[in-house]
Amino acid sequence: MKQKVVIKVSFSGEKKSRTKVMQAAVGVPGVESIAFGGEDNDQIVVIGDSLDSVNLTCLLRKKVRFAELLSVSSVEKEEEEEEEMTEPGVQPMVWPTLQAGVPQYYYTVVPDNRNEPCSIM
Repeated sequence: MKQKVVIKVSFSGEKKSRTKVMQAAVGVPGVESIAFGGEDNDQIVVIGDSLDSVNLTCLLRKKVRFAELLSVSSVEKEEEEEEEMTEPGVQPMVWPTLQAGVPQYYYTVVPDNRNEPCSIM
């Protein structure tokens, strides 16, 4: 299940602490995307599959000293809305799968000519 986690983080040194936050959040298993949000870009929005939000918050506290978990929500509803907004004329190409089967063998029946008289005579 995809989750959207919003964590408020305080940045002391602007550039280095943002880099630390990004590197720490990318290292957590299940993270798919990361973005900064909020009015002052003091919130980090992490989207991923089966994230451990408490573990992520504790990890960010070790890196930048202050991190507060604001919200955890499901992303499924938002993705369905985005899929509906795509152009109806454009469809993804689906390649057919190769289905391996049993090889076919062809045979012919050779008539038995031993009982018939010789055709040369």
